[in-house]
Amino acid sequence: MSLLRKLGTLFFGLFLYAVGILLTIHADLGVAPWDVFHLGIVHHTELTLGQVSQLVGLVIIVICIFLKEIPGWGSVANMYFIGYFIDLLEAQQVLGSPNTLGLRLLMLFSGVFLMGWATYFYLNAGLGSGPRDGLMLGLSRLFKVKVAVPRTVIELAVLTGGFYLGGPVGVGTILIAFLVGPAIQVVYAIMGQDPRNGVHRTLVDDYLLVRRNR
Repeated sequence: MSLLRKLGTLFFGLFLYAVGILLTIHADLGVAPWDVFHLGIVHHTELTLGQVSQLVGLVIIVICIFLKEIPGWGSVANMYFIGYFIDLLEAQQVLGSPNTLGLRLLMLFSGVFLMGWATYFYLNAGLGSGPRDGLMLGLSRLFKVKVAVPRTVIELAVLTGGFYLGGPVGVGTILIAFLVGPAIQVVYAIMGQDPRNGVHRTLVDDYLLVRRNR
């Protein structure tokens, strides 16, 4: 895959993930666990949802390094641009909230489904996993389990922290916590791939390449 195609795949995935997040938020049935955590922090600061997402992503990248999940330029782009796209779409008021429960549930499940596909696209670019997915992959390799297991554990952990910070929790939050991991696993099964077997170009790889070409 050419670098241009990789970048296109990466940014398509990042934009898709931002849309997925906003779909779950505007479904108004309870936000995703990470967004419970992010909005909990928003309540205690003057930062936007996108800015909090960026700062939390930076902290997670540091944790991922200790798990030997070395970030790439895609990881840095993930940290910044998902938050950027969230704030951009919210400023344009692209999405509203449906009036019926059926449409809200459809919106919620569509958001989760998009998150699964978005994860596939930006990981498939091979430029480094996103901060939260790097954490998922690092723990998956460390404990030798499928990605759905650490992803679900992580979702429940941040949900608990976000709840105590005052983030909004609803029935949709519980659904998302248990469905995001399996959604990612299903998408990879459809594509006949395993996210644990992906090869990513890291910042260390680029650093070594620059040194060799001096």
